[in-house]
Amino acid sequence: MATNLAIDPKLLNKALELGGEKTKKATVNKALREFIARREQERLLELFGKLDWDDRYDYRRERMRR
Repeated sequence: MATNLAIDPKLLNKALELGGEKTKKATVNKALREFIARREQERLLELFGKLDWDDRYDYRRERMRR
C-alpha cells in the first residue's frame, strides 16, 4: 500500500543511522514493528499482580511428562 507521509527528516536520518537499515522504507517498517512490540509488552506488564499463581505448580515436573 503506497502512502505519502510528511516525516521529520531529522528523525528519519537519526533512525537510519541508529537502526542500521539501508533504506527509508526498511527503517520505517522496523520502527513500526518495534513500536507495536513495545505496546504489546506494555499490555503484558499491566497483567502483573492481576493473575493468581498456584504455588504448588511444578513446571519441572510438567516438563518431564513429555
